[in-house]
Amino acid sequence: MDNNENINQTDLTFFTNEKGSSLLNRFKRTLKDTQLFDVLVGYFRASGFYQLHESLEPVEKVRILVGLSVDRDSYDVLQYHEQLGMIDFESHQRTKRQFQQNLKTEIETSSENDNQLELGVRKFIEFLQKECPNVEADKTNGGNGKKLEIRAYPSKNIHAKVYIGKYHPEDRDYGFVITGSSNFSESGFIANREFNVELKQASDVRFAENQFNQLWAESVDISEDFVDTITNKTWLNDQITPYELYLKLIYEYLEEDINLEDQFDPFLPDGFMKLKYQSQAAIQAKKILDAYNGVFLADVVGLGKTFITALLLQQLQGRTLVVCPPVLQDYWKDSLFDFGIRSFTVESVGKLEHIIKRGIDRYDYIVVDEAHRFRNEATQSYANLLDICRGKKVILVTATPLNNTVDDIFAQLKLFQAPKNSTIPGVPNLEKYFSNFRTKLSKLKKDDPQYKTLIKEISEDIRNNVLRYVMVRRTRHDVLTYFTKDMELQGLSFPTLQNPHKILYNYEGELESIFQSTIKRLHEFTYARYTPLLFYIGNKRLTEFEKQQQKNVGGFMKGILVKRLESSFYAFRQSVDRFILSYEKFIEMFHSGTVYISKKVDVYDLLENDNLDVLEAFVDEEKAHKYDSKDFKKDFLTKLEFDLEVLKDIKTLWQKVNSDPKLEQFIKDLKTRDSLKKHKLVIFTESKETGDYIYEALFDAFPGKVMFYSSTGGRHTNKELTSNHTVSRDIIQSNYDPNRKKKEQQNDLRILIATDVLAEGINLHRSNVLINYDLPWNPTRVLQRAGRVNRLGSAFDNVHIFNVFPTTQSDEHLGLEVNITNKIQMFHDILGEDAKYLSDGEEFGSQELFNTLNNKKAYSGEGEEGDSELKYLEMMRKIRDEDPDLFEKIKELPKKARSGHKKSEITSDQLVTFFRIGKLKKFYLNESGSSNEITFFDAVENLECKPTTKRAKIPNEYYHLLQTNKTRFELDTTIGDEPKKGSGGRSNAKYIETRLKDKSFKNFKGFTDSDDEFINGVKNMLQQGTMAKKVAQLIKKELERTIDPLETLNILRKHIRTVAIENSNNKKSFQKREVILSGYLIK
Repeated sequence: MDNNENINQTDLTFFTNEKGSSLLNRFKRTLKDTQLFDVLVGYFRASGFYQLHESLEPVEKVRILVGLSVDRDSYDVLQYHEQLGMIDFESHQRTKRQFQQNLKTEIETSSENDNQLELGVRKFIEFLQKECPNVEADKTNGGNGKKLEIRAYPSKNIHAKVYIGKYHPEDRDYGFVITGSSNFSESGFIANREFNVELKQASDVRFAENQFNQLWAESVDISEDFVDTITNKTWLNDQITPYELYLKLIYEYLEEDINLEDQFDPFLPDGFMKLKYQSQAAIQAKKILDAYNGVFLADVVGLGKTFITALLLQQLQGRTLVVCPPVLQDYWKDSLFDFGIRSFTVESVGKLEHIIKRGIDRYDYIVVDEAHRFRNEATQSYANLLDICRGKKVILVTATPLNNTVDDIFAQLKLFQAPKNSTIPGVPNLEKYFSNFRTKLSKLKKDDPQYKTLIKEISEDIRNNVLRYVMVRRTRHDVLTYFTKDMELQGLSFPTLQNPHKILYNYEGELESIFQSTIKRLHEFTYARYTPLLFYIGNKRLTEFEKQQQKNVGGFMKGILVKRLESSFYAFRQSVDRFILSYEKFIEMFHSGTVYISKKVDVYDLLENDNLDVLEAFVDEEKAHKYDSKDFKKDFLTKLEFDLEVLKDIKTLWQKVNSDPKLEQFIKDLKTRDSLKKHKLVIFTESKETGDYIYEALFDAFPGKVMFYSSTGGRHTNKELTSNHTVSRDIIQSNYDPNRKKKEQQNDLRILIATDVLAEGINLHRSNVLINYDLPWNPTRVLQRAGRVNRLGSAFDNVHIFNVFPTTQSDEHLGLEVNITNKIQMFHDILGEDAKYLSDGEEFGSQELFNTLNNKKAYSGEGEEGDSELKYLEMMRKIRDEDPDLFEKIKELPKKARSGHKKSEITSDQLVTFFRIGKLKKFYLNESGSSNEITFFDAVENLECKPTTKRAKIPNEYYHLLQTNKTRFELDTTIGDEPKKGSGGRSNAKYIETRLKDKSFKNFKGFTDSDDEFINGVKNMLQQGTMAKKVAQLIKKELERTIDPLETLNILRKHIRTVAIENSNNKKSFQKREVILSGYLIK
């Protein structure tokens, strides 16, 4: 509606707010001649006053009487007093309070222009405080002598909308009455389609006037309450200090967590310390689990995530399935039982198929220990776990959720969030969110300095916009800083991690020459035996997926050889011998005319197994499909024979080697270095064969004091313990776990050798010395290994990490660091792009690996985190406990609160605005007219000030900056709310979706009702992105071979369980955008 339409239009009786007949313009014409103006409405908006204030300037007296939309309790009290025939003080007070609350809510939630609203309200207050022309006469007639009075009628809800105007006595007309549907608001005056009628007969006006006067006499004066509410209880309060606004920002951001600590009294086993940081984590985790159906328990290593999980489960009703590495099954069972948990089942990660076949409907909660193992969604293990988790509440326990790539965390999030229909605030489409990051990264080379910068920015974005809602994570620094008193009370502390130490061994003389020759021959090696399908030219069609699997196997086997060469000469020789045998058998098979090849080897699944030696045999022996030798390229046999020759040459080279400088130097250091002579040791290797080799050597040097443990069992006192893992683990825990009861602790062992099967979850901190015998190529393994000894509750002041590095005597002149990195680079160069198979997906350089292994932060998980919210949470709790009046004042500060102060370090005025929509909280900084989103920590830093900081006057530019921030916030959240179509480039799922839309399938008339329900469920899964990548790959592969509708349906049913469909729906409701506060910073 045009507010400036011609007001000198033809006189009308009816007003509908259509063009030419708005109520506002009728008022503008009549009020200029009006002496007295009375308003009776049930719905009063102070914002509507802005539209009329200029027209009301000539009016001598304005009376506004409003009804109240009271709550049920207030209404009952008012009715009670009315029945007694009285309106007493209590009734009046309730009326005032109700009006104040209504007014406060209106000002806080008004969607009108804030600048106009403020101008209108300020003018309203001016009228309330301004004397009318004839004060005495007004008081004689029961008025208060002011130009404007406002009252509220307490005893009944008023639904009337009546506007009464009386002209001056000398006017020929008495006045007017307008009544109808319009309330006193901008909408009622202009925007809404209304129906109002004007009565001009003097008798009608007098009747309305008498009725109004009767109600006025029974009403409650709320003029002072209006002024008090506006000036003290809404954002129009000009007394809010910058410091109060700073505290308000922190309060509103963390409000849900401030009192969580007092809501849980855990049951603890005898002798178990009640640690505040653990119980708080469990409480926070429950809140997250309830809100998002999943939570990451991701404290850094050594803080007791198993115990925190147990405390969380104490708060939950239902049955729990715990999925963990096999070596930790007994530990989980014992821990949960000790904490009073009874309704649970613990299963190995290797038994996922078994779990599904046995049935998963009985479980309400799924705990996944070492959840980072499931960061690759292309594996069958992941697909199985996704099936198990679907429709359950999921607890992911891991110290390293955000590992090598952005997809690591995405895969884990999908275990409890629908990728295209997420409930995480601000990120409704996780698939698109992570796809955008992949696209940005794909435009840069990994050796580009900008790549690392971008990775850091992306990690921060994920932490701030995704993980903060679904993760509980504290570092040691957090615990030491924010739980100091509790730690001191319990007598607990963390050991200090010393800078990593080096054990150096030398390649000298002929050995160096053999090593260089081996590197040269490995560069020539083609690995053709492990990639046969890349040479296939027969009639059987190979998918791109199958070809990629072959490349994966080749890279995997190349990685094994490289790892073994660095690990130990013994392990390398053993691998070379097996490779030779494998090649000889394959060539013999090829000459026979038939080749058997497996297309089902899933390298990424194999990489998650603890024993690479066993995996090597698995890859070599798996047989499934039969091929004719003549259907391979001619150069295939040539390359097979060439590789065999290379292997035999390497074997011949190493037959000349009779010494092992690595092992010899290692034993020498164990006997001579103080920190290695005096304490229990934990030695990690990735190779079982290397572990056996070290054990044999150390058993003679340290008889009876050495044990070796791997996934196949243990060796102790020169006896094999393969038949009973429980016995092996009992020996280890008795000697290395300080949480074991004192009477059960032993000192039989001083040296424990282990593969990475012991790198996760187990307590070994009766030792404070850890040795990486071979290079841990994966930084995650570095952290996990160190976490076995670098733990809370250690009796040691210091923890020592040793790495065994190769050097070359001929390179001594280059300096130690260059010498070591050159040698590491030789291993790396063999692999090229296959380096990812050494590190579970992460590509690295030798310098980067060297720096990681020599940086103590890499062993603690510290340093990669940003600021901690705990600092501000503790600040608010301290204010709550020590200054409750200030806490109450901050709590009661209104929405849209504002303040301003001078900030010398800025070059132009700035505005920080805090917005909220549901659980989503966002901050924007407007600087020089440009609005950009910032983090909570940025916002806090910008508004941080002292209690004595003076408030500065906020200029009119504030409204422009606020509107720009609003527009940016609305744009960001609107884009996020739009439904996303298609599969976001995930080709397998897109292919299935396209097939289901095909006319031959869609129009097929032979489907039953249950078939249609199943098909709709599959479509829903595809739309939400909840189909596992591995499942989509398998379905696509089979669908490519048929177009028959029933066969298509059977393929879908074969790979998709019904329960997976039933639980894939996820609904969200609309939520209103709110301005929480704004801080104006003046240069």
